[in-house]
Amino acid sequence: MAMIDLAAPVDPLPKVWDPEMRIGDMLRGKRGLVVGVANENSIAFGCASKLRAFGADIGLTYGDEKSERFVRPLAEQIQADFLLPMNVERPGEMAAVFEHIRETWGGLDFVIHSIAFAPRADLHGRVVDCSLEGFQQAMRISCYSFIEMARLAEPLMSEGGALLTMSYYGADKVVNHYNVMGPVKAALEATTRYLAVELGEKGVRVFAVSPGPLKTRAASGIDHFDELVAAAVARSPGHRLVDIAEVGRVVAFLVGGGASGMSGDTIYVDAGLHNVA
Repeated sequence: MAMIDLAAPVDPLPKVWDPEMRIGDMLRGKRGLVVGVANENSIAFGCASKLRAFGADIGLTYGDEKSERFVRPLAEQIQADFLLPMNVERPGEMAAVFEHIRETWGGLDFVIHSIAFAPRADLHGRVVDCSLEGFQQAMRISCYSFIEMARLAEPLMSEGGALLTMSYYGADKVVNHYNVMGPVKAALEATTRYLAVELGEKGVRVFAVSPGPLKTRAASGIDHFDELVAAAVARSPGHRLVDIAEVGRVVAFLVGGGASGMSGDTIYVDAGLHNVA
């Protein structure tokens, strides 16, 4: 009779991170930067925790001093290699993070970009009423920062790599109350396709991952967000939301060798919601 391995890896959905648990080693030896962890409910933390559980070495960033106290314990939980400040609107901070990676790791295998922002007044108003300043700031933080990260990561990915960003269904279809973030995320998805072509010859693959509505701190800024969540649950084939662990496991697949034949795509992780009219 075959012996049962009681230590075989398992991955229960409700638990994003268990320090005693390793899912496997498919990402052993890979090193990556995860940007956008704000607290334990962040999509970025779901990604970081699952990437770490599959064996990758992880570096994290925090946006400002206020968020550091929430992010540092999470970095310690997953035994991140480093935690550094990165406010994409502060000159030099992003470059300093990538210089730290060059000095300590020597190279880089993946970057997870999970940051987005729009001023509240512009986010809650009609697109036609959006201010120039608000639109520019939303694009700067939510889209252009991904281009900057790609440019800084490129020389560190001499053996190829993966760049991933987070989008939303509102980039493709009009979603009530998503407002100006719809055009911004549409630009982000177009950017993903162009980066995939430009960096493809160097073996760098680029993806946008599009989760369904998740109850994160960033999402709480969307007007009538509870209504958006309720509608998603009612319309999705399984009548449920996804969680950040599910998003993290898809990200781990895209980073790994199993997705080597893919690039430039927007990958939906929304329990099938985007397929329902």
